[in-house]
Amino acid sequence: MSGRLLIIAGIFSGLFLGLTSGAVAEAPSPEALTAARSLVTTLKLSDRYKALLPTILLSLKPVLTQDRPEIERDYDAMSAMVADVYTPYYNAMLDNAATIYANSFSVDEMRQIEGFFRLPVGQKFLQMQPAIVQQGTEAAQDISRKASDEIRARLTDALRQKGHKL
Repeated sequence: MSGRLLIIAGIFSGLFLGLTSGAVAEAPSPEALTAARSLVTTLKLSDRYKALLPTILLSLKPVLTQDRPEIERDYDAMSAMVADVYTPYYNAMLDNAATIYANSFSVDEMRQIEGFFRLPVGQKFLQMQPAIVQQGTEAAQDISRKASDEIRARLTDALRQKGHKL
């Protein structure tokens, strides 16, 4: 779950950076936005952004329901209403993603990127990417933990050799 939260945080921080830098950048041309929206569709970002809502609801549930069954039942029943609230944010994420791509790549580059992702290998990449990111995150966390343990042990030994009591 923490890997998923890291991915979500990355998506939101990337979108936030796009919002803040978009104010300074020149507005993309209509042709660039059309190409970018097509790329966003091919990249299936809409599916990823739709998948954020259940995660948001799951993270809010314990805070709002306070482990009270009567509140949990009402909370669960309100998910359809929440989808309506989420829709403008979902649309803003898609528009923002298209703007980020349009500001980052030329129309020709976006068409080339989209061409790759329309190929079977590109579709496989999109399908496998979440699992690969999760596995990579887990491996990095494991290796970082091991490195931290080793560094701590060596620093502890070095400090003890200098006479420090730890």
